[in-house]
Amino acid sequence: MKETLLGKTPSELKEIAQKAGLPPFAGNQIARWLYQGKVKDIQSMTNVSKAGREKLEADYDLGLAMPSGCQVSSDGTKKYLFPVLKGEAVEAVMIPDEDRRTLCISSQAGCKMGCKFCMTGRQGFHGNLTVAEILSQFIGIDESDDLTNAVFMGMGEPLDNVDNVLRIIEILTSDWGFGWSPKRITLSTIGVLPNLRRFLDSTRCHLAVSLHSPFPDERAGLMPVQKAWPFEEVIDLIREYDFSGQRRVSFEYTMFAGVNDDKRHADALIRLLKGLECRVNLIRFHKIPDSPLETSPMVVMESFRDRLSNHGITCTIRASRGEDILAACGMLAGEHRKNPGPFKKE
Repeated sequence: MKETLLGKTPSELKEIAQKAGLPPFAGNQIARWLYQGKVKDIQSMTNVSKAGREKLEADYDLGLAMPSGCQVSSDGTKKYLFPVLKGEAVEAVMIPDEDRRTLCISSQAGCKMGCKFCMTGRQGFHGNLTVAEILSQFIGIDESDDLTNAVFMGMGEPLDNVDNVLRIIEILTSDWGFGWSPKRITLSTIGVLPNLRRFLDSTRCHLAVSLHSPFPDERAGLMPVQKAWPFEEVIDLIREYDFSGQRRVSFEYTMFAGVNDDKRHADALIRLLKGLECRVNLIRFHKIPDSPLETSPMVVMESFRDRLSNHGITCTIRASRGEDILAACGMLAGEHRKNPGPFKKE
């Protein structure tokens, strides 16, 4: 099986170039083709000698996975289906908003976390995506050159695939890679404590924490991971870091009717976040099959938002995008490419 080039650093590519009989500087050339040129095949690296390209092709594969289908929402949101691993598939969502193009990235096929309101968690865990499979979501879509932001909020828990996700962030933010500012990237997590500190120490990207209830027992009923990584400990860790500048921390709070949307919950959330420079994003629950949960009425969400805002917490109601193609929060299921349903073949 050939080794993959996509995801390698310039120093790693330098060694590969030398093994292929190329000069050491060819490693930087290859890196530029991979991350700035976003080539689809090795032969497109035209300033690498023909003999060198043939040697590379004999021993290495680019590792790029192209989407096998795409759905377009009435609001312009696009959901791409990518084949990954062996027989699995994941979805990446491109969200347009005026001059912004945000890519919602998947980091795993399925998920271990088992949140009761998430379609991805229902399918179980099938494996971590490789660096090449995650990067393919950036390179393989039509909007690749127009992306302005990226959010690790797709399928899977990013910090459960921490080594590969941190490598992706390195590639996205390095001068030799995509050259993005860390401010263009947000990582969403349920709070995997052993790896959260690594992320906070090694990047300057924004952080979003899935909270959904300020009461431990109630959160555990929605999110079993509360027992392993209590949100109290997650917030204690976050308080060690400075979020008063350009780096932001936000808390994701999906609203469930009669479950977590009353004054008692709002007041407990205010007490929990007191003194922390943060924002709260209220999210409308998107109904999934066989779930007893229902979304809170908009008037209830607005009252909840206003109560937090009146106590000095920046709080917004997130606009729902792509619901008609099952691309909204909690709805990604990675339709299998053998049964793509309404996906349009590329």
